[in-house]
Amino acid sequence: MRPLHNAGDEPVNWLNYKTGIKHLYFRMDADNKQANIAIEFRHPDPVLQQHYFEKFQQLEKLFHQSMGESWQWQLHSVDEGDKQVGRISTQLKDVNVFDFNDWPAIISFLKPRMLALDTFWSMVKEGFE
Repeated sequence: MRPLHNAGDEPVNWLNYKTGIKHLYFRMDADNKQANIAIEFRHPDPVLQQHYFEKFQQLEKLFHQSMGESWQWQLHSVDEGDKQVGRISTQLKDVNVFDFNDWPAIISFLKPRMLALDTFWSMVKEGFE
């Protein structure tokens, strides 16, 4: 994805995507069981975490149209470090990042979703600033 620019036609570090909003992250991950992509609300204050989540809920129809599919919405989820996070995510199950044969499926899953997420974010970011 390195040669691909963001919706504003600027270079971007896709693995460390800068949303410009503190405690709001776009995450991509793949392991030996699945690949997933998520928007995570990691604000330490649960009230502000809920605020960001509700702002996204107001944009759920536009989000669904931009992504072309439904994602899972979880206001309170627990991450691998037992911290409470809000998360909007989708995953591809039964793939293994350590199996070279699964790489095309993983890339085909992550790439279009990250590009669509970037396009969506470029349309709505101002409402979060």
